[in-house]
Amino acid sequence: MLKWIIIRSKKKWREFLKKMGKFLHSNYVMGTENMEILKVVIADDEVRICQLIQALIDWDSMGMKVVGVAHNGEEACEMVRQTQPDILITDIRMPGCSGLELVKRVKELDSALEVIIISGYAHFEYAQQAISYGVGHYLLKPVNKGELTATLQKLQKKIGERKESELNHQELVNKAKRDDDHLRANLIDRLLDQPDMPVSQDTLTSIYHLKARQGVYQAFCVKVDYGRKIISGGRMDGITGLAGAREISSTSSEILMEKVREVLERNLKKDSRELILLIRDDYCYGILNYPESEKESIRRSMKSSLTQMEIQKNMFQHVSFSMAVGAAYKEAEHLADSMQEARKLIQERLVKGDGRVLDCMGKASEIQESELLKKYLRDITHAVEISSIQNAAEAVDDLQDTVNKAKEIRGSEIFELVYAAADIFAASIRIPERTATVEEFRKQCDKCGKIEEIFSCLRDFQQKYIQEQAERYENDTIRPVRKAKEYIQNHFSDPLTLEEVSEMVGLSTAYFSVLFKKTEGEGFAKYLINVRMEQAKLLLRESNLPVTEICKRVGYNDPKHFTHTFEKAAGVKPSTYRKLYG
Repeated sequence: MLKWIIIRSKKKWREFLKKMGKFLHSNYVMGTENMEILKVVIADDEVRICQLIQALIDWDSMGMKVVGVAHNGEEACEMVRQTQPDILITDIRMPGCSGLELVKRVKELDSALEVIIISGYAHFEYAQQAISYGVGHYLLKPVNKGELTATLQKLQKKIGERKESELNHQELVNKAKRDDDHLRANLIDRLLDQPDMPVSQDTLTSIYHLKARQGVYQAFCVKVDYGRKIISGGRMDGITGLAGAREISSTSSEILMEKVREVLERNLKKDSRELILLIRDDYCYGILNYPESEKESIRRSMKSSLTQMEIQKNMFQHVSFSMAVGAAYKEAEHLADSMQEARKLIQERLVKGDGRVLDCMGKASEIQESELLKKYLRDITHAVEISSIQNAAEAVDDLQDTVNKAKEIRGSEIFELVYAAADIFAASIRIPERTATVEEFRKQCDKCGKIEEIFSCLRDFQQKYIQEQAERYENDTIRPVRKAKEYIQNHFSDPLTLEEVSEMVGLSTAYFSVLFKKTEGEGFAKYLINVRMEQAKLLLRESNLPVTEICKRVGYNDPKHFTHTFEKAAGVKPSTYRKLYG
């Protein structure tokens, strides 16, 4: 976005140009050259030589920075260790530690460090020895600006090419790792969506690059629940008491799920173990391969992971965590079985509570689901027929009461009961695209971590569609009555009949008569008389037409009958009304 800057004085203009000059210079060094600043250390026991080297070069324009100056070998070696420079410029002879020894030591610290040695003619043999240590650049005293500049430029190019090569290599390494991670995550995807998929140890090794070891295979999953707002204990109170899903942004959800991944990797990943993780919505699925002797250690690590996840409650309110663990199998062929066990076990959080490692299925209940659903079908059918949200909520209350009173019941049984009830309701109320709608409802239920929450979800589902049905029925009722009223207003002077108007709106005479009275609070005949009488009053007040003519204009052929009807409606005869109000 462009911004206009208005400068009203020469002084400010000069300051502006100065700042812009620095900005452009900085961008040239850092941006145009696309080269990071290279760090340089200068080492020479003669102070004036160090000063000369510093003064000869415009370091900023070269994209370099002198980060340290040392006057003996020991000092220089420590400076290299601390500042980790890209280039070292050193004299070949220095007290304490010679330049030759310095080169040897710094190369051990960082073999990629580029070294420029400075030597006099008399010590050229030392320079040759330094070259044997991998030093490819040397300058003879006195140091020449052009030669030093050219050498630095060569090193700048060399370092740039090396770093670019390292980046490219690292990118290839990272890409290979990402490809492996994606391939392994795809294994979990397939185990979830294709539970009958054949798996073998060879498949895990050759296709999914899993470093499968002798031991056991085990699947697990972590579920994050955000809860639902429950009012009045989850029960309906008139049309209040609705439960609403708690909202959490997609960004917050991603952050939380990544934190779950970090905790699992930190606690479960060891040299002796192979770990694969996949985040899908509010679940984190995992596969472990580890020595059988570590089974107890794995369980402790899982409990520890769950405890560490609980800390996130300080940042994310109303969040809860549960973990389910499938059985450990020695054969890779049973990995899919372990994954399906974990998926079913995680539903046990409904009855056993969150914050637990679930590894044991509860007992099956003695509840007769078919009988429960038959009663629900009767109750919900009646509620739909009369468009009663209250009656529909009471049908859910009965289901919930039965579940709450059950001595033994599995979480999966509760989910399936609610899913079946939602499907029955959808069929009763004839929801368009029923299959897709019920599937979306299942996804909403999957976010519930408590019994009251999942039944609250069913109440919400019912209310939404019963309310829509009631509004639709109301519109269907109002539309024909409104059309009939418009017709009466336009044809009141004609000999209108109930049958004629009923036919015009497309309804039977009997149904239209009941509908009209229910909507308007008065029958068709009385409404027609009132419209005619109001029009007669208007003509009596605002025209000089004879009463007999007004009688005809408002749909009456018999003046006596008109007069009698008018007097009954207005309290006075038409002629008297005209005298009073005309």
